[in-house]
Amino acid sequence: MGTSDIIRAWKDPVYRATLGTRQRAQLPPNPAGQAMLSDDQLRAASGFGMAVVTTFRTCTEFTYKRFQCCK
Repeated sequence: MGTSDIIRAWKDPVYRATLGTRQRAQLPPNPAGQAMLSDDQLRAASGFGMAVVTTFRTCTEFTYKRFQCCK
């Protein structure tokens, strides 16, 4: 497997799915690594783990968290 194929397999999940089991086993680990985050870590990173502070009087935390327009 050539360098360009390896890089393509790292970047393109559709291409990676077309590889056989043996080819996927030969792939070196992605240098970017794997991101293994817990649900709490993802929630904190998204900003939805904190109280929402808005400046518009009818925009509440309920409407903000459900991506509804604050009119």
